[in-house]
Amino acid sequence: MSCEEQQEEEREVLASIYEGDECYKQVNETTFQYKIGESGHYKSFLVEVKWTENYPESLPNINLDAFYNNHVSPDVKSHVVSQLNEQAEQFLDSAMTYTIFEWAKENAEDLMVDQKEQIVAQKIEETNGESNQQTAKKKEKKEQLSKAQKRKLANRTDHKGERPRGWDWVDVVKLSKTGNKD
Repeated sequence: MSCEEQQEEEREVLASIYEGDECYKQVNETTFQYKIGESGHYKSFLVEVKWTENYPESLPNINLDAFYNNHVSPDVKSHVVSQLNEQAEQFLDSAMTYTIFEWAKENAEDLMVDQKEQIVAQKIEETNGESNQQTAKKKEKKEQLSKAQKRKLANRTDHKGERPRGWDWVDVVKLSKTGNKD
């Protein structure tokens, strides 16, 4: 079986396996991505596997250069790529994209053990620096109410937050009883 036939077969298999999986994406005919970990978590990363012309007889290009991985330190990226390449070498001459993704999912904690949470926080601060200062000035402090105060306020109002009609009317009968005693 030629390389092209093996690639076509693997494309179909990957499409059927990852059908409906939001973490998987086929970028083009020879490039596939898989997001590992919870979105937004500092230990999550996106693995990209790009097939060469001679794939699966030669190793695919594995990288973590996607924009999603900006929070991952360069040392961790190189460690993850070297580990994934090591795994891929075992499966030369066979379909290995699925195996690479699954191995990365199973070993994600070990691969990202050196990833520090503070790196994510620093990058977010660097990108949002001035905009955070401006929004902090604009935000006004809301009045904090206790549960009892909220309950009392809710009892006085209807479902729309408005008081019932006539809440401020004067009771004429009570006024006539408290009137003049001549």
